[in-house]
Amino acid sequence: MRILALDSSSLVASAAIVEDDILMAEYTINYKKTHSQTLLPMVDEIVKMTELDLHTIDAIAISRGPGSFTGLRIGSATVKGLGLVLEKPIVAVPTTAMMAFNFWGSQDKLIVPILDARRNQVYAGVYCFQDKGMDTVLEDSVMEIEKLVFYVDKEAQGKKVIFLGDGVPVYKEKIKETIISPYQFAPAHMNRQRAGSLGVLAQYYYREGKIESAADHKPEYLRMSQAERERKEKEAKQ
Repeated sequence: MRILALDSSSLVASAAIVEDDILMAEYTINYKKTHSQTLLPMVDEIVKMTELDLHTIDAIAISRGPGSFTGLRIGSATVKGLGLVLEKPIVAVPTTAMMAFNFWGSQDKLIVPILDARRNQVYAGVYCFQDKGMDTVLEDSVMEIEKLVFYVDKEAQGKKVIFLGDGVPVYKEKIKETIISPYQFAPAHMNRQRAGSLGVLAQYYYREGKIESAADHKPEYLRMSQAERERKEKEAKQ
């Protein structure tokens, strides 16, 4: 099975090609450039370096959200375009699940990816690993950071908690002040989105039939954008 995987759900942009048990290529950058500038050039680079014929891939994987509204829209538009041209299905994977998959095999721990949703809130999921693979403890949610820490403490039951994601530098001190369970913050090479992890996890989704057409694909934001909220509030006052 050959998967082209793309992520643009945060400031990080990442592209990878995964074939069965081999990570053929991965290109990840976390720098001050927009995804419209980086994503397709990254795909082009790894395709050239691996001499890959994109028509030979089985599917295109994308982190469906939550995350940056702009980033998700760019990623969605990119895979929709590629999927339509190549006539390939889309495998849409929750962003937090893909991030948690960085810690494959970390048994007896809770993996908690958090993305900054602003206004003292985070997009978060909670995951753990068993012999059979990764289990979802809490599906993608948006909540206040204090509420998340309370939930994690209740679920941990002595397990160590690992936090990762761009919400960590924003809410690290609040986590330290409120958490009771043993915890740690993921190191740099494991604390952000990686298309390699996305591509491997997407293989599981593909085998389970969790695919969709390029025409049907759309990102999942979990909540309205600020512009949409302001418009709705304005309409309510009229």
